[in-house]
Amino acid sequence: MTLEGKSVAVLIAPRGTEEPEFSKPKQAIEEAGGKVTVVSFEAGVARTVNSDLDEGGSYTIDKTFSEVKADDFDGLVVPGGTVGADKLRGSGEAIGFIRAFFDQKKPVAAICHAPWTLIEAGVLKGRTLTSYPTLKVDIENAGGTWANEEVVVDNGLVTSRDPDDLPAFCAKLVEEIAAGN
Repeated sequence: MTLEGKSVAVLIAPRGTEEPEFSKPKQAIEEAGGKVTVVSFEAGVARTVNSDLDEGGSYTIDKTFSEVKADDFDGLVVPGGTVGADKLRGSGEAIGFIRAFFDQKKPVAAICHAPWTLIEAGVLKGRTLTSYPTLKVDIENAGGTWANEEVVVDNGLVTSRDPDDLPAFCAKLVEEIAAGN
């Protein structure tokens, strides 16, 4: 599967995004030939975390939310991490950016706690997805159906539960972005 000529936004929340949920999808997109743009709140460098508490790697932020729009990309990846997802869902700019991908029917991949941002964006009604298990009731209250599966695809939305699901998650997000909508 190739992503040659495709551009994908990957979000990062400094000191909150889970390291493997950020780095593995980014790597999968790049290995498939896609161009990744790391998007966050402010310019500079962002550190990820491991297991929400331990320091992870440092990554350069390519663009801020104020510098991008969904029109610029073929797909979006929203990594998890409890703190990172919470920071993202608390930002009107981030939520508007995420919602625009759904409005344009572009592929979106969200793992672990990242579906909190989708709840905030109001895009889950009638959709089936998975997440970290503690989000089940939140998803159901937002009108979605929660499934305890390694990876769930619903109309271009790719979701997984946690870092153990990353191989299946990465394969499906590359497939969905390659197919477009």
